[in-house]
Amino acid sequence: MKLVTLIAVLWTLAAMPAQAGITVQAWGGVRGDGVDLFILTNARGMEARITNYGAIITAIRVPGRDGKVTNVVQGFDSLAEYTSPDYKGRYGAIIGRFANRIMDNSFRINNNTYRISRDAYVLNDATNNRPYDERVWEADTKDGAEPQLILSLIDRNGSMGFPGTLRVQVTYTLTRNNVLRMNYRAVTDKDTVVNLTNHAYFNMAGDASGSVLDQLLTVNADTITFGDDKNVPTGVMRKVEGTAFDFRTPTPIGKNINAPDPAIQLAKGFDQNYALNGKPGTLRLAARLEDPKSGRVLEEWTTQPGLQVYSANYPPPTVAATKGYAVHSSVALEAQGFPNAPNVPSFPSTLLRPGEAYTETTEYRFLVKP
Repeated sequence: MKLVTLIAVLWTLAAMPAQAGITVQAWGGVRGDGVDLFILTNARGMEARITNYGAIITAIRVPGRDGKVTNVVQGFDSLAEYTSPDYKGRYGAIIGRFANRIMDNSFRINNNTYRISRDAYVLNDATNNRPYDERVWEADTKDGAEPQLILSLIDRNGSMGFPGTLRVQVTYTLTRNNVLRMNYRAVTDKDTVVNLTNHAYFNMAGDASGSVLDQLLTVNADTITFGDDKNVPTGVMRKVEGTAFDFRTPTPIGKNINAPDPAIQLAKGFDQNYALNGKPGTLRLAARLEDPKSGRVLEEWTTQPGLQVYSANYPPPTVAATKGYAVHSSVALEAQGFPNAPNVPSFPSTLLRPGEAYTETTEYRFLVKP
């Protein structure tokens, strides 16, 4: 009788909705700044784990067709792994001030030439003059049925060579309907360029489940920005129709990943910026990623003009390999402005002036296909 009662209680608990909200765990420190891990949960049991170091998404747990909840983004369980000398890849981080490539790491604004260096902080402020994925962000939270984590930083004039002091805010919201929303906002005191994105690596079967080459990818784009021998866009647009880059209908990622196209051979897989269909500034479907076996589906919606598709083409660092991550074991779908936009007038502008606000939204919508 006692066993029957216990089973009944366990079934009742399992059927109860999860407690929505946000909790925080101390996660260590970097250069004297405290780092925390924030856990956002909704009533359907979806969970997003985000740290204020690099504004990194460390895990997103969502159910599959069988009800099993699994982490679908690659990431790590400790701050030490993200700060390891071996760590590379910027897993799940916010990338800024300008995501992706700029030709010769230089551009001009108002007849002034600016040269960008990721390592410029060695000669300047070692605490604040760093790329965003290496910074400790200020954090604020809003609890409730749709919990929010608001992360902000001040990127000083001259940081990494960029002009203007930029005040940046990224708000993560976990909705009732299994959507993780990212709202980006930035203002400047001097003409500058801005291009922010999140660098999450997705595997809808589970973060350490192996290759994503059988997973189905759809990208809402008819063209890509053609790159030079360093994969930097030149301004030339290339139609995807009839090429290995055509993901306009659901296509296994591995179908053309070894195609003879020079751009694919150069990158050892996919690493292209897609010019998304629809009007930039309007929230629209960018991509859909489906694991047929588990039924887990990601729909990515964005206001951004472009989407970088990167199929994890190179061996991961040891800190990632020990988790089972490998070549082509994930795919990054980075909603962004066009790479090299500061040097290509025909691309959507990434220029931000004083008195204006950079505002973009990207949503990760998680579904289960019956």
